[in-house]
Amino acid sequence: MSRKAKIIGIGSYLPSETVSNDDLSKILDTSDEWITTRSGIKQRHRAADGETTSDIALAAAQQALGNAGITANDIDMIIVSTTTPDLTFPATAALVQKKLGISHGAAFDVQAVCSGFVYGLSVASAMVETGQTERALLIGAETMTRLLDWEDRATAVLFGDGGGAVVLEATDVNAESEPHIIGSYLRSDGNLTDLLYVDGGPSTTGTTGKLRMQGREVYRHAVGNIAEAINSLLQRHALTVDDIDWFVPHQANKRIIDGVAKKIGLPPEKTVVTVQNHANTSAASIPLALHELVKSGRVSSGDLIMLEAMGGGLTWGANLIRWA
Repeated sequence: MSRKAKIIGIGSYLPSETVSNDDLSKILDTSDEWITTRSGIKQRHRAADGETTSDIALAAAQQALGNAGITANDIDMIIVSTTTPDLTFPATAALVQKKLGISHGAAFDVQAVCSGFVYGLSVASAMVETGQTERALLIGAETMTRLLDWEDRATAVLFGDGGGAVVLEATDVNAESEPHIIGSYLRSDGNLTDLLYVDGGPSTTGTTGKLRMQGREVYRHAVGNIAEAINSLLQRHALTVDDIDWFVPHQANKRIIDGVAKKIGLPPEKTVVTVQNHANTSAASIPLALHELVKSGRVSSGDLIMLEAMGGGLTWGANLIRWA
């Protein structure tokens, strides 16, 4: 018997305002066909004026707590994965803690850009497994539209705002078939920072900056790096691609999702794709897609779920979950 973490609740939130590809064509030299062909995106959500990342995180967290059948008082650790914090400091997680009305436990942020939820799940599950927490609230939340250069059609059409959250709880596991977080695989290569970054920050320009990306190079690295992470994680746990019931990738670009699935030999019917509805929401995209899968009723207890992502850094990684 070993102590592990399992997911007992999930929730998500998207701002009410939607921006279609046709809406963007009115301010950018683009079209619905151009955007859809290159990314699979049809619309994105944009946070309202005054709506912050912590507001989005709070809404997703409250839904996850309700789904788990517990209250904020039952949580002793809050982790927010985000690259768009409300403030330089304190951590957005601390602001969520305040908005939840609690003052116990720990709260901190994880910054790995689009890989943030994968990294955050690895940290949260390790905290549970080592006895540092009994129940952890992990949130991926972003207001990516506030980092965009609205004159750069190559990036402005790709991102949106949103949030997703899961509640993790300690559990005693006797067999790999029982519900728990099986494991994670994390990687980074800081030599590739210039492929995807924001050109500002407190200690450089003193400004927030704007998102910059070399799209073709990001795509090239994404497919290979993500496939390597998935295969390495499966091998580590004596599993194969055939064992995967559901593939929930970072929702950045449908071409990348399709490319990874093809490279590892995973059939389309096992792949969850929601990027068309909310675009790339960075650290929020995996919990958003995972929640859509759960709400659809297609996932069953005991199903093996593979999560994966790649983001600025470059960072990338994967998680394996035996669903509860």
